[in-house]
Amino acid sequence: MAQPVLSKYIKPDVLTRLSQFKVLPRELVEGSLAGAHKSPFHGYAVEFASHREYVPGDDLRHLDWKVYFRQERHMIKQYEMETNFVCHLVLDISASMRYGADDEQKLLYASRMATTLGYLVVEQSDKVSLTLFDNEIRASLTPSNNMGQIIRMTESIDDARAVNKTEIAPILREVASQIGRRSIVVILSDFFVDLEDLEDAIRRLRYNNHEVVLFQIMHHDELHFDIDGMVRFIGLEDADQYLTRPRDIRDGYLEAMNRFNELLEQICDHNGCERVLCDTNNNLGETFALYLQRRMAARR
Repeated sequence: MAQPVLSKYIKPDVLTRLSQFKVLPRELVEGSLAGAHKSPFHGYAVEFASHREYVPGDDLRHLDWKVYFRQERHMIKQYEMETNFVCHLVLDISASMRYGADDEQKLLYASRMATTLGYLVVEQSDKVSLTLFDNEIRASLTPSNNMGQIIRMTESIDDARAVNKTEIAPILREVASQIGRRSIVVILSDFFVDLEDLEDAIRRLRYNNHEVVLFQIMHHDELHFDIDGMVRFIGLEDADQYLTRPRDIRDGYLEAMNRFNELLEQICDHNGCERVLCDTNNNLGETFALYLQRRMAARR
């Protein structure tokens, strides 16, 4: 069963498009495995970081003799260890994510983004975890850097059912309470929630020094409202129904949507987070490649 489920969420053409990129943390990370990321802890390997005074018992191989000859002080060289990071993927499986058909369905698009990102992280020997939520946590996988984790992710996602409302803030607070050390937290959702409550939860993650990335998954209809004719709109998370001509409400809808997106962007700016707006009409590989390209450029 694993192979058909895996092929539903992991696309070879997307992996080929992303093969030149690395998922690198923007800030210092903590960890114990040999990887490609700087740690805030000092050790005796890889890259020079700073000096400290010699104390009896220090390895004399790390004495800086140049400093001694200049200042007649015994100083030990300290280095930044190369280490691993953990990427925590938090995926919204609420009913509003069902919108869209085939490859443009928001939940399928977000699921493919999550599993692709997980694959890239594991491939570079870093760890990834997965949390699925709506109004509560529905499934959770602890961090692992084994490729079997990707199969477990796809199976968990495939078993999920998008039927409930979204309650993202308490979920993020619970996730924050379970993460012991600084990590990357990637949230994939349409973020149709109370933004004030969302900001409070993001602040909790940032207070704990986690890097936070918001992938806002939106259908083309939601962003542009290019819908004609007489349409009955049926709520995915409630029982409301509205029969109307979209052209009669398009201007008001777009004004409200733009205000919402501007506020979400402001929240991310104020809290030092990334927001990546994803239109499910766009090619997944191109969307990911542009994001990783910008991320690597910003890191340099």
